[in-house]
Amino acid sequence: MIRAEAESALPPRRAGSLYYTTAFYAAVAVFGVSCLLWSLPASLLHRVLPRRIGEPLGQSGISAGFRWALWVMRALGVLRVDLSPLDALRDERSLVVASNHPTMMDAVLLISRLPRVVCITKASLWDSPFLGGGVRLAGYVRNDAPLPMIRRAAEAVREGRQLMVFPEGSRTARPPIDRFTRGFAVMARAAGAPVQTVLIEADSMYLRKGWPLLRRPPDLPLVFRVRLGERFAMGRDPEAFVSGMEAYFRRELRAGSVEEEGSAAA
Repeated sequence: MIRAEAESALPPRRAGSLYYTTAFYAAVAVFGVSCLLWSLPASLLHRVLPRRIGEPLGQSGISAGFRWALWVMRALGVLRVDLSPLDALRDERSLVVASNHPTMMDAVLLISRLPRVVCITKASLWDSPFLGGGVRLAGYVRNDAPLPMIRRAAEAVREGRQLMVFPEGSRTARPPIDRFTRGFAVMARAAGAPVQTVLIEADSMYLRKGWPLLRRPPDLPLVFRVRLGERFAMGRDPEAFVSGMEAYFRRELRAGSVEEEGSAAA
C-alpha cells in the first residue's frame, strides 16, 4: 500500500527531472553505505564464528541488506519490480537457481528474496571494503579456481543451501542471451540437484555490460520483470543439458519480449 502510494505520487517516467537525479544518487549512496556497514562487522565475525553459525548468518545478512536497499529504491521511485514469484523458492533446500544475466542488478534482486543462497562471486569482490566481509562470512564461492569452485559449490548444495548461478558466465553482451558455459552443469551434476530457472527482463541499459555504477540512466524508474521458469533435472549428457537449457532461455526471453511489445502497443 505505502509503496504503491509512493510510486503514484512521483513524477512520470522519462521526466528527466531534478527529482529523479537526486533520488537515483541517493539510492546508490544508501546501497553503498548499507553494504559497507555490513561488510565491516561481517569481516570480524568471519574470524570468530564457527562456519555452521557464520555462514547462515552471513547469507541472511546480505539478503536482508539487499532487500532493504531495494525497498529504498522503490520508495524513492527509481525501481519497479515484483519479486514475489521468488518467494516460492525461499524455503526449498538443495537447489540450483539458474538465471540469465542482463544487468549487475540481477544478483541483488535474487539474493534479496533467497536468504539461504550461495553465490559464485568474482575473486576481486573478496577484497572489496563494501562486499568482501559479507561474502567471506556467507561462504560464497570464489570463481578463480575451477576445481575448488566446483567442490565448494556442490558441498553447499548438499548441505541444503541454494546455489545461484548465471550460466552465461558474465552479463549478457548480445541479447537475448549469450552462449551458456558448461561449468554450471558440472556443478549441478556434482551436487545431484535439480536446476530451477529464473527469467529476468530489464528495460534499461543501466548496469548492463560496460555501464558504470554511477552513470545515471536516462529513463527512470528502472523496470525489471522476474518470473520462475521450468525446473530441469540433470541428465547424463552435460552438453545436451546445457544446449537444451540455453535454447529454453532464448525461446522464453524472445517470447517475453514479443509479449511486452504487444502490451505496449495496445
